[in-house]
Amino acid sequence: MASSLTKASVRPGTPGSEKTFFGHPRGLATLFMTEMWERFSYYGMRALLPLYLVAPGGLHMNAGTATAIYSVYVSLVYLLTLPGGWVADRFLGPRKTVAVSGAIIMLGHLCLALPVAASFFVGLGLVAIGSGLLKANISTMVGHLYNGPDDARRDGGFTLFYIGINLGAFAAPLLIGTVGENVNWHFGFALAAVGMALGLAQYLLGSRHLSAQSDVVPTPMSPAEKSATLRKGLVWLVIAAVFYGLVGFTGHFTLNWALIPLTVIGLIVPILVIARIRRDKDLDAAEKSKVSAYVWFFVAAAVFWMIYDQGGSTLSLFADGKAENSVLGWGFPVSWYQSVNPVMIMALAPVFAWLWLWLNRRGKEPSTIVKFSSGLVLVGASFFLFLAPLSIADGGHKAAAMWLVGIYFVQTVGELTLSPVGLSVTTKMAPKKYASQMMGVWFLAVTAGDSVTALLSNPAVGGVNLDRTGFVALEAALAVVAGLAVWMYRNKVNRLMGDVR
Repeated sequence: MASSLTKASVRPGTPGSEKTFFGHPRGLATLFMTEMWERFSYYGMRALLPLYLVAPGGLHMNAGTATAIYSVYVSLVYLLTLPGGWVADRFLGPRKTVAVSGAIIMLGHLCLALPVAASFFVGLGLVAIGSGLLKANISTMVGHLYNGPDDARRDGGFTLFYIGINLGAFAAPLLIGTVGENVNWHFGFALAAVGMALGLAQYLLGSRHLSAQSDVVPTPMSPAEKSATLRKGLVWLVIAAVFYGLVGFTGHFTLNWALIPLTVIGLIVPILVIARIRRDKDLDAAEKSKVSAYVWFFVAAAVFWMIYDQGGSTLSLFADGKAENSVLGWGFPVSWYQSVNPVMIMALAPVFAWLWLWLNRRGKEPSTIVKFSSGLVLVGASFFLFLAPLSIADGGHKAAAMWLVGIYFVQTVGELTLSPVGLSVTTKMAPKKYASQMMGVWFLAVTAGDSVTALLSNPAVGGVNLDRTGFVALEAALAVVAGLAVWMYRNKVNRLMGDVR
């Protein structure tokens, strides 16, 4: 991206004469490229994951177990953003935390590249930990590049950063997916490691352009607090080791049962975090009311992500065996479907930004509640659309690829209706005491939704075939009903929201 660095002025030494990245601080180029390569490695590996788990040349698991593993993995990535932010706030600061996270992610992909089952699951854990550490902090460092929330360049900077995310997500399945499916699964995972290595290298080389604020540890721990935290961590580690050791020693250990504690954690933690914030005595009545209103949005988002994230598991596994993965006679790898969403995001996001502004100027922009309701109805509609290719497959034929592209299109429109609005309403409704932590709470909606999917698909618990007509219709109806419920109770939610609109 060096060619995009331009001089803001021809007169050296004058304010604004420093090199910029499309008119933004040079540090944005560093963070843009870091996030792009991290997303390249993450989405490339994720596109291969469910296919590798069921492939005869992979781990050859059943679809239920594969979906449960995939869903637990995604839920952990978002769950770990909370401790990821805590590590930066109390120990390392954002800059060092991101450097450490990049090394952990790269090591995780290298473990995935080894043709050993035990190493594969260690790799998944490392990538989840590293992604949680990075995701919680890199956006914070983008904010550090600007002079507070009133800097006119701030929104544009985050828009550029968002483009980096989607560029990486778009390219990854095309490259990593092709290598993994057509050459060798482990070569594909190794390519993800190379991507993260490139991202880490340019981050370390370009970190001098980052804000000095990114080096600051906001609330450093005292030596006594560090000792207490270390002791607690060791205690929980011993408890986990003893539990799984006993289960294994008695011959009851299975992969499906091992996933259950992680699934339960993904369901319980969001409830406990929101309940703790709601009960905090430091909050005034207005803040507590807003938190109560936020619960509606959180539950709605959890339902949305429960269905949306099956685009990488249920839909991908369906395409692997029951879709005609070709267009005009030209075949392509199943993993390429995972590039549909990011390219649509890049194409449609500017349209939606213009649309909301155009409607706002005419006093007709939908409220936050209406946008949320629309997102839920749309993701439900995408699964009603899924019923068509399911019916075709049940009839003994392979469904056309455009059916799946249509499903991803509807889900993308739903995402653009709900996700940016969810981020915005989270910042608006957050109590002052939890201004930073509430963004982590928003990510917990993804954790909750994927944990439900994991619980349902796990053969040890639910064992539900998520690509069966009856259950797909049930999920679609649930999303539509949830969307209508949010809309029907909009007046109550509006009252709880207070001055937020």
